[in-house]
Amino acid sequence: MALQDNRVPVTLLTGFLGAGKTTLLNQLIRDPEAGRIAVIINEFGDVGLDHDLIEEATEETVLLRSGCLCCAVLGDLAKTLGALIARRAAGTCSFDRVVIETSGIADPGPIVHTLATDRQIAQAFRLDGVVTLADAATGMKTLDQQFEALRQVAMADVLILSKTDLVEPFDLARFETRLEAINASARRIHAQHGSVPVGALFGLSAMRDGVTFSDVDAWLGMPPQAASADPLAGLSGIAPNPAAPAGFSPSVPAAHGRHDQRITSASIEVTEPIPATVFDFWLDTLIALKGPNILRMKGILHVEGLQYPFVFHGVQHIFDAPVPMKRWSGQDSTSRVVVIARDMDEADLKASLALLLMRPKAAAAVEDLPAAMTVDTIEMPF
Repeated sequence: MALQDNRVPVTLLTGFLGAGKTTLLNQLIRDPEAGRIAVIINEFGDVGLDHDLIEEATEETVLLRSGCLCCAVLGDLAKTLGALIARRAAGTCSFDRVVIETSGIADPGPIVHTLATDRQIAQAFRLDGVVTLADAATGMKTLDQQFEALRQVAMADVLILSKTDLVEPFDLARFETRLEAINASARRIHAQHGSVPVGALFGLSAMRDGVTFSDVDAWLGMPPQAASADPLAGLSGIAPNPAAPAGFSPSVPAAHGRHDQRITSASIEVTEPIPATVFDFWLDTLIALKGPNILRMKGILHVEGLQYPFVFHGVQHIFDAPVPMKRWSGQDSTSRVVVIARDMDEADLKASLALLLMRPKAAAAVEDLPAAMTVDTIEMPF
């Protein structure tokens, strides 16, 4: 029987400057359904916490009437998280989850790295999801001017669209289509007067015990469907926008800034179990050649010879420990992989993913895998 994962879930709250992170943060602190939250922010002066919620404040922490604890990052996120661990173990504070609120121009990548690579932190905390707020009124201009904003969108599990009531339906549809081209796997939610259901912000990652196949499908942005006759049909990763008004064709790309061209999103479905040697060869080669450019990679993998499929997640060359799906019924053996990269040609990324369709010859030795691929294999294009 597998041990239960008792690590504290961490939600990373990021987004554009002025998109409404403070409004959402105050909502979370007020909502009893959110439980007891430890909130980590850059500086208290940068976040307009509602004074009605504040009970006591020091230079490092803010105690809130809801029972939440607010901490400021004092130079090192790992030290701040470590201090939370120590206070929780000593019984001086209690919390069910952590929300890390970044500045509007922050890159979420280093925070994800800290959670995965710092041994003490990784033993106590796990990434529950990345929530990115996008201002529908100014978002198009922000994406044109700030590459960091594209990185925030690319790494999101959920995109919260704020101020949607301030834009025309056609402009909103263009914005959503642009967001989907950057990150097709992220679910999009329209905030209502800055408010969203708390349940929509938590439990986002499939990297947890007891995860179901519907959870994985939602995480990957790939709802269950019959397998396509063309195994490469899913490589584009871009789906039509159901919110688009009549007459709006998502096949006609909206004008956008040059920054968008630096982000590439692609996915693939492989209906048969993948040989372990094929997957290892693909992953090792991609990481070795393009590791720093992989903003996010996630998927569910069925490997030949393994009893259960497993879900995996990585940023650049850092990967969380894979999570086996022991509830597998044995009926569906489709692997699904999503990759979001920067400064990588779309054709190259598609060709890389297509390597997962290769099969080594039955008589080939494992150490001779690259030379033993079948004649229709695709060479790495970079």
